[in-house]
Amino acid sequence: MSEISYVRGDATVPSVKGVKVIAHVCNDIGGWGKGFVLALSRRWPEPEAAYRAWHRGRAGNDFGLGAAQFVRVEPYVWVANLVGQRGTRTGSKGVPVRYEAIDASLALLADKAVGLGASVHMPRIGCGLVGGTWSRVEPLVTERLVRRGLSVTVYDYGD
Repeated sequence: MSEISYVRGDATVPSVKGVKVIAHVCNDIGGWGKGFVLALSRRWPEPEAAYRAWHRGRAGNDFGLGAAQFVRVEPYVWVANLVGQRGTRTGSKGVPVRYEAIDASLALLADKAVGLGASVHMPRIGCGLVGGTWSRVEPLVTERLVRRGLSVTVYDYGD
């Protein structure tokens, strides 16, 4: 069975052939403006616009923790908006990351990527600004994506 590949670089520019899905974690309150989403928005306006419209229409759609939205940004590139954090700030209920929501959205991502015959690319989702730890997220990525036979690359930004 394959494993997760770790590389230094920018997850918005995966350098492999074929269909690619770039996955990242979003919050459940419609906020888009810090972290990896800024890199996405610099490359493509569609993921932010789709996310904001999805949130606005949440009364009549599946928007919420554990949901996933797939936005095609180039002929062979999709962005997966995964709702895996409650709000944006650490408060009385702890950090914003919700591992069970990331797990549920990764299952949806796996189905989409398998259907597209795509590889999956991501930063260390659920970590960084939202307070999660990779030691808790990595097993979810392995279970939901790698075990389905998907090629997964995790990007650590930097030189």
